[in-house]
Amino acid sequence: MACQMIPALVDVITADLSCGTGNIFRATGSTIAEPGFYAVYHEIDEDAKIEIEETILPPLKKGEDVRLLGIRPEQHFTKPPPRYTEASLVKSLEAYGIGRPSTYASIISTLLDREYVELEKRRFKPTDVGKIVNDFLTKHFEHYVDYEFTARLEDDLDAISRGEQEWKPLMAEFWKDFENQVNEKSNVSREEVIQSRELGIDPQSGRPISVRLGRFGPLVQIGTRDDEEKPRFASLLPGQSIDTITFEEAIELFKLPRHLGETPEGEPVLANIGRFGPYVQYGKKFLSLKEDDPYSVSLERALELIKAKKEADANKIIKTFPDSDIQILNGRYGPYINEGKVNARIPKGKEPSELTLDECKELIAKAPKKGKQSTRKKS
Repeated sequence: MACQMIPALVDVITADLSCGTGNIFRATGSTIAEPGFYAVYHEIDEDAKIEIEETILPPLKKGEDVRLLGIRPEQHFTKPPPRYTEASLVKSLEAYGIGRPSTYASIISTLLDREYVELEKRRFKPTDVGKIVNDFLTKHFEHYVDYEFTARLEDDLDAISRGEQEWKPLMAEFWKDFENQVNEKSNVSREEVIQSRELGIDPQSGRPISVRLGRFGPLVQIGTRDDEEKPRFASLLPGQSIDTITFEEAIELFKLPRHLGETPEGEPVLANIGRFGPYVQYGKKFLSLKEDDPYSVSLERALELIKAKKEADANKIIKTFPDSDIQILNGRYGPYINEGKVNARIPKGKEPSELTLDECKELIAKAPKKGKQSTRKKS
């Protein structure tokens, strides 16, 4: 019913209330001029703790005497606006005329896929990568991240789709200025972009400790490129940020890798954190740590996880063939044939352990290659 009604008209009011000579109290709120759809429906943002009743002022007139009902000695602090949810972000995009209903999902997925933001309690929180990308674009390409530029360009594209405008002149005009700005900004140094922050001096080596954004995410660095000894690096832990990490927290990161001991076969066992999270290394193999802390995991626990991993790997292999890379394996969705990066399904009614090498080769040859699959999807 509400979606069929007229919009509500709300007046934003600031009222100065005098209380004796030189004493002024100020009240800021809204008065509803025309309730419109508010008469039947009014959504309240519970997550942001916004109670609409507290922001509504009664009708006031200049010179009117207002009766004092009471004084509450409470202290209030200004709070930042609540972070965007998917719904509030789409609402803001609509207000600026950016995007279309068909593009909102891809905009949000791009933000998440490129790790510019992460969802925390259903709200978008910018990552270190997102902050640095935003700072770089707003500083060096401010014209192209301007709200009005995006809205105008989408209006032009809509006009092209309706046949009211030619696309070549529009693209030529856009590309000329954009190419010039890209060439102009090509000399911006990496150091300027990554915004490194020095935390202190390493007590052991006497070299500076800094935090910065690396190729695979935020990291702490001991030393510089100009030193004779190569710099040491350590990735930040989940929850740590370039903006807030302290010197003490940075020093802790360099306690890895930890040498835990050796396997019964004599392979060294290490605990460390890599690009894809914490792991245990035994020999040349790696095992992800899902619940254990690499800073405290013991050799006994690591050997227990390694044994379980080896047993799982052994159960995964159904059959192998001498002098061939083809294997018959147990997968998440059942048995399959594998050769390198190519996987082939096993036909129904066939017993995986009874397949011959020639049968496997025939099935591998008929299996779709990954490169061809992706090409078909793109087209």
